[in-house]
Amino acid sequence: MSSSVAGPDCCGGLGNVDFRQADFCVMTWLLGYVDPSDPCFVAAILTIAFNPLFWNVVARWEQKTRKLSKAFRSPYLACYSLGAAILLLNILRSHCFTQAMLSQPKMESLDNPMAYRVGLALLGVGSTFVLSSFFALGFTGTFLGDYFGILKEARVTTFPFNILDNPMYWGSTANYLGWAVIHASPTGLLLTVVVALIYRVAILYEEPFTAQIYQQKASSSHKRS
Repeated sequence: MSSSVAGPDCCGGLGNVDFRQADFCVMTWLLGYVDPSDPCFVAAILTIAFNPLFWNVVARWEQKTRKLSKAFRSPYLACYSLGAAILLLNILRSHCFTQAMLSQPKMESLDNPMAYRVGLALLGVGSTFVLSSFFALGFTGTFLGDYFGILKEARVTTFPFNILDNPMYWGSTANYLGWAVIHASPTGLLLTVVVALIYRVAILYEEPFTAQIYQQKASSSHKRS
């Protein structure tokens, strides 16, 4: 693809930006650099979309049927097994993401030391949110233990959950963004947008359930007391 792509003026100029169309403009601009038919790009899109779909479908199925807990004879073993599968799928997603970036051209304006340092900073911030979320939640809290009936005393509100909601998801998004900037990859930037959109959908699906089960737990504890 040619790198002679229109800049912000393609959306009417910075002075008259319609922010409701900002995401669309960014996507259109990035698509000018990307070959969507590239098999590596397609594989990255598929793994990005599949992973949250997989863990939500399996977790909801377990919550309704307890089939995994029965098969493993323990909700903890079932949760550990699902967590291991999610980790493997995430490794595959990151591999496909990287291969898609390497198979397509770099963006010259991002291929410089300053952008590289920004990418490293994003990786640092993202990793901090991901790791601190994991330590705050523990393995079962991170990997959907609430769907297996493994609940904490209350929802976690310590760092990083006192900074923003869903820090695991947004930390992961920051990691992908940093990785894309380090590689000066418009393909990586576009895929990061897809990651953020997919996570947003997952949050809309997961948040009401999490709030509901902890509300039920609090109500049950109140009645017993």
